[in-house]
Amino acid sequence: MTRPTEQLPRSGAELAAVLDSMERRPAAVQLRRHSYDLLRLRPGAPVVDVGCGTGRAVAELAARGARAVGIDPAEPMLAIARRRWPDADLRKADAYALPLADGSMCGYRADKLFHELAEPERALGEARRVLSPGGRIVLLGQDWDTVVIDSDDPALTRTLVQARADRVTAPRSARRYRSLLLDAGFTDVAIEVRTAVFTDELGLTVPAGLVAGAGAPGESPVTPDRAEAWFAEQRTRAARDRLFVALPVFVASASAPDRP
Repeated sequence: MTRPTEQLPRSGAELAAVLDSMERRPAAVQLRRHSYDLLRLRPGAPVVDVGCGTGRAVAELAARGARAVGIDPAEPMLAIARRRWPDADLRKADAYALPLADGSMCGYRADKLFHELAEPERALGEARRVLSPGGRIVLLGQDWDTVVIDSDDPALTRTLVQARADRVTAPRSARRYRSLLLDAGFTDVAIEVRTAVFTDELGLTVPAGLVAGAGAPGESPVTPDRAEAWFAEQRTRAARDRLFVALPVFVASASAPDRP
């Protein structure tokens, strides 16, 4: 039996390979382009991608004519990004202390970041600091309580989803985007949902992540044996072309207010 952890990346390079596979999907390409459109950037406008990872969005924004800056706290991801995009402006920092001057950016983008932040209000305060008046912010991310997986055992699936959400710093940050942006003083706040659907073996990384902590003290109420049996069903579904995993992705956009 293949164990769930065998489906998970074990290094920065393996994680990058998984991300590459997901980011090449047509729906993912379309979503990134949509997020760039929401930034409403003019040619030459400065924009920051916070939590840039391997730098794909930074490179794509630069190809659109923007002056893109990538920020990430993880040196292994930045090392990969620098090898792939040697001309990109990539800097090591976190969302709470951006190495950017006040009002220097026309756009701020963060994809799959805010669920990792214990203080999203602080990060949005920093976003306001670096954005010029009228500058655009776009946030993308999933709600970790909202994972849809077809299974013969829906009750166990719900338990696994909730247990996995409890291991995330801010699992419900995406549903808070609108309130967080309004509370931070942003205007023209808009929210939409795009759903990522996986029906092939790439989608197995999602159920594998759900059961990775099963049996660990304080991590999951599900025993390893039950978790492995549940995951075996998901593998069988994938082999029979019957896998179904859906992740609603929340997209928030807003404008920075005029400064007093």
